[in-house]
Amino acid sequence: MTTTEGVIKYQLDYTPTPPLPHEQVREINAWRKIMYLLQLIGQHPDRYGGYGFGNISRRIDGPCFVISGTQTGHLPELTAAHYATVVACDPAQNRLIGEGPIRPSSESLTHGTVYALDAGVQWVIHAHSPHIWRHAEALGLPLTAADVPYGSPELAVEVERLFRDTEVAALGIFAMGGHEDGIIAFGRTADEAGGVMLTYLSRAFQLDT
Repeated sequence: MTTTEGVIKYQLDYTPTPPLPHEQVREINAWRKIMYLLQLIGQHPDRYGGYGFGNISRRIDGPCFVISGTQTGHLPELTAAHYATVVACDPAQNRLIGEGPIRPSSESLTHGTVYALDAGVQWVIHAHSPHIWRHAEALGLPLTAADVPYGSPELAVEVERLFRDTEVAALGIFAMGGHEDGIIAFGRTADEAGGVMLTYLSRAFQLDT
């Protein structure tokens, strides 16, 4: 089937399956709540045409990862029923294979690219921060090209370029030039990925004053 979020289309092979055990989503759910409370993940009628924004994932094994499901941005509290598992991800073909009680978001393509490029990465957070995004260059963040939209094969190539030509692997964060307010942070642990996001949010707030 072809799924559309906003204007992005991707091929999704989806199999409905029961939710993961609560123990497997407890930590990711805690960090998702933090991102929601900070308005880095969510949904608002005055932002991005009313579409939900941002999500969070964690690697399970190899290329497989758990990610917050599509159309969950408006929910302040998630349960295991709101998480999908991406079994395989092929950004070059704009194709996902997913399972779970809910479909994964098209943003899964970017998450999958980061996991494929760095075997040490276990967590990825895709947030929407006007503050960090506006100051991306001043903060020294690697930046994907402005003419490349999210959820596209071209973005996967851009992320590969960042890992090849910049210090993004050491920084654990980059901005998406063609995706308004889009920021990706990643790390070996949830604390590492979340900590990077919060550190740069603090630095961006200082530049606002």
